[in-house]
Amino acid sequence: MTVHLHEEDIPADLFPPGAAIAVDTETMGLLTPRDRLCVVQLSDGGEDEHLVRFAPGSSYTAPNLRAVLADPDRLKLYHFARFDLAAVRHYLGVVAGPVYCTKTASRLVRTYTDRHGLKELVRELLGVELSKQQQSSDWGAPELSDAQREYAASDVRYLHRLKVELDRRLEREGRTALAQACFDFLPHRAELDLAGWPEVDIFAHV
Repeated sequence: MTVHLHEEDIPADLFPPGAAIAVDTETMGLLTPRDRLCVVQLSDGGEDEHLVRFAPGSSYTAPNLRAVLADPDRLKLYHFARFDLAAVRHYLGVVAGPVYCTKTASRLVRTYTDRHGLKELVRELLGVELSKQQQSSDWGAPELSDAQREYAASDVRYLHRLKVELDRRLEREGRTALAQACFDFLPHRAELDLAGWPEVDIFAHV
C-alpha cells in the first residue's frame, strides 16, 4: 500500500467514475469554524490512500477534490460522518454526499456494546489492530511525519470492508432502511451543527 500526499488538491481523474470513496478529515480541533481543516483523506478501497494537505491561509479552492466530494453519483463512506460533513461544508463549500457512516451503522447493529470507535470496529469485524497514537497530533505542522501519514491513511483504509460487514448485520437485523434514513439525514445534522445547534436535540419535548 502507498500513501500519496497532495498539496491543496488532488489530480484530475484520480478515481474511476462512480467509485465509492472513503473520506476522513483532520483538523486543528473539534470546533469547526475555529479549528481549520488541515487534511482530507481519500480511498477508493484499492491499494493506495490519498491525503490532501491544506496550508494555513488556504483558499480551499481544490476544484478536483470538491468535484469528487460533491458528486451525487458517488457514495462517500465515513466513520462519524457528522463531523467530516461539517468540516467539508464549512471549508470546501460542498455537501459531500450521498453518505454512509460506519459509526452510525455500528450503533444500529452492535447494540451489545457502547464502543463504536474505528479502532474497536476494525478489531472486531476485520481482525486488524489500529494505532491511534497520532489522533491528537499537530495536523497543522509544516510537515506531516510518517506516523501521521500512516494514521491518516488508516482512517480510510478499512471503511469499504467495514461497510460490507455492517451491511450484512443491518440486513440480518432488519435495519437497512432505518440506517439509510439516518445516512440521508446526516448532511442536515451537520448543517444544524454549523448553524448553532450542535448539542441541542430540536426534536426533544423539552
